Amino acid sequence: MSRRSLITPLDRYIAGEFARIFGVTILGFPVLVFVIDLVDNSRKYAERKLSLQTLALSYAYWIPDTLFMVLPAAVLFATVFSIGTFTRYSEITAAKASGISFYRFIAPILVMATLAMGLDLVFAEVSPPANAERVRLLEGETGTRDSDRYNFAFASEGGRVYRIYTLNLKPRTIDNIEIEARGSTKQPGLLIAAKTAAWKPERGWMLHKGVMHVIPDRTADYTMAFDSLRDRRFTETPQELRASQRLPGEMRFAELSAFIRALERGGADVNTLKVERMLKLAIPVTCIIIALFGAPLATSSQRGGAAYGIAVSLATTVLFLVLVQLTKALGGKGILPPDYVAWMPNALVATFAIVLLARVRT
Repeated sequence: MSRRSLITPLDRYIAGEFARIFGVTILGFPVLVFVIDLVDNSRKYAERKLSLQTLALSYAYWIPDTLFMVLPAAVLFATVFSIGTFTRYSEITAAKASGISFYRFIAPILVMATLAMGLDLVFAEVSPPANAERVRLLEGETGTRDSDRYNFAFASEGGRVYRIYTLNLKPRTIDNIEIEARGSTKQPGLLIAAKTAAWKPERGWMLHKGVMHVIPDRTADYTMAFDSLRDRRFTETPQELRASQRLPGEMRFAELSAFIRALERGGADVNTLKVERMLKLAIPVTCIIIALFGAPLATSSQRGGAAYGIAVSLATTVLFLVLVQLTKALGGKGILPPDYVAWMPNALVATFAIVLLARVRT
């Protein structure tokens, strides 16, 4: 007797229907978001005298971040509409009559949702540098701030952490700076503390009157005092430092983690940043949970048609976004642990999904 194929024609049919709706949704959502943004900010863009080419490029850089946020909604739309179609045309009933349970029927959708989760994790890492480029494009010359900056820390592209007490923009100097580079198996850790630093376009930053700690492992610390020191890896210009008040959306997961650690050592409140960091993982996982929620929900009405699917999908999406904002408020104020509160929307949706799956006729 021949072994049954793991992937059946029915699986391919279900996955194809899901992929068709999913593809249309992820193409349509960004366009809708861009149109709304253009309508809301057209006056601001005109005042900054942004060219059409610059504006179009800024939206191109915004695509990864937009897709990162809308992918769970796209999975929900694809699940609800595909399952709703199968229900209206009695295809699920026919599958059950053939001995295929509802759980086995939706297996291809869960596989597609898992692939969407992986894609969303990629967008979570791709979108931060793209967002930073978009900010630079939209700010242009008017975005260059001339004021000094005080008591801040940031993570460089190379993974270093800089803590600066005062950045004096016009004289291009720094008062009190610490530079930390975490060690690895290939190179030792490094900690540099300097009283002042001065920027020259031809040579970069020169640190003055400080101490350098070379830390090859946890048990050793070699300390050297210096009168002046040039750090060749400290390549950011004063303007870049001033503009480097990067939002969580402009930092990858590892960069944001390093930034949080730097702020924690300085005694800063990082609860909101911790929530934002964990959302970089929680939102992609939503793709699977929302599919488990939408599949049984879509079978509850056989006559609702497209209007029912749109209403269910939009209502769920709006509710989920509200819950995400609520988690930021609760975690940011320390009411709930920030590393766990980001998963609260997923936990709530998963609870409803379990109830609906338990009640569905298999």
